[in-house]
Amino acid sequence: MEISGNFNGKGKRFGIVVARFNELITKSLLSGAIDTLIRHGVDAKQIHTAWVPGSYEIPLIAQKMAESEQYDAIITLGALIRGATAHFDLIASQVSSNLGHIALKTGIPVIFGVLTTDSIEQAMERAGTKHGNKGSEAALAALEMVDLVRQLKT
Repeated sequence: MEISGNFNGKGKRFGIVVARFNELITKSLLSGAIDTLIRHGVDAKQIHTAWVPGSYEIPLIAQKMAESEQYDAIITLGALIRGATAHFDLIASQVSSNLGHIALKTGIPVIFGVLTTDSIEQAMERAGTKHGNKGSEAALAALEMVDLVRQLKT
């Protein structure tokens, strides 16, 4: 037996947590995510967006959204750009680990759409230019995961 998810968003609700830091990038990721969800049947009123100061703050709000049981999935969007210090590595590791923990703890898909790049140019390329829009890809992953979770509950 093989199980696979579909991308039908009709009747589903999504929470999106987006970091304000590097807003030039994250606004584009958000736009891509929302556009993709709507194109796949999600009612725009069923998409709730929460802005947080930076990527480090994403997990707390993602957890609150997941625990509220109001959403079928949570999409997280941010842009971490490597600098000259270890700050990047610490934040990237914590955010990734915490988001995975939230999904496992709550059973709600939490999609990692936080860019981790070496330069602003790489981030811009992944926010809608050369390498597509990773916000859109995160939305597709959310749609698929919601369907997979529902299939496994029955």
